[in-house]
Amino acid sequence: MSNTLELFSGSFMQLFVVNILFLLVLLRGIFYRYSPNRDSLFGFFMFGNGVFLVTHLLQAIEISMGFAFGLFAIFAMLRYRTESIPIRDMSYLFLVIVIALITGVGPLSAPSLMLVNGLLCGLVAIGETHFFAPKIYKKNIRYENIQNIKPERYDELMADLKERTGMDIVHIEVASIDFLNDAANLKVSYNPVHRVDDSIPTANNVDALLSKSETNG
Repeated sequence: MSNTLELFSGSFMQLFVVNILFLLVLLRGIFYRYSPNRDSLFGFFMFGNGVFLVTHLLQAIEISMGFAFGLFAIFAMLRYRTESIPIRDMSYLFLVIVIALITGVGPLSAPSLMLVNGLLCGLVAIGETHFFAPKIYKKNIRYENIQNIKPERYDELMADLKERTGMDIVHIEVASIDFLNDAANLKVSYNPVHRVDDSIPTANNVDALLSKSETNG
């Protein structure tokens, strides 16, 4: 009973609230806004709270920051190694571990923790904006006019695809060539284009545009 009272009367609850607060800011406020994946959101959130609880409650046995970080980094690799996780999601997982470890065993006061975690979330928010790097979409297209894939006709290929798809294409890469059917598979990189209704075409919108252009062609 006394251990329970010490747990709730000490800094545990204060740090626990700080940890949850900044995990929500990072995951729900930033990550989920740009990658609406509920499974990843739930997994990252619970992972961050688990790391905080274990490291904070084990600090009495003199667990070091390096040992704690290595322990959960290894655990993360073992847990997620069977699934293909994008680099961006792995970066968020790394940041979740960083926030949980700094809050759980970091030698900082609550105001200092809020400042450090706030700066970290601020950097992530800036990194997600167009000021840091413009967002580029990628699409695979099967192209039937095989004569235009020659290097010397790159400009004609670019103009043809722009006209038929309406996309602001910035780069085209030939992935493979099917000489039997006179077609090529292209990897197209393009900028989001604002339409009349102020919406931005997504991958599904582009599929519709391509289907329409092929039908008209």
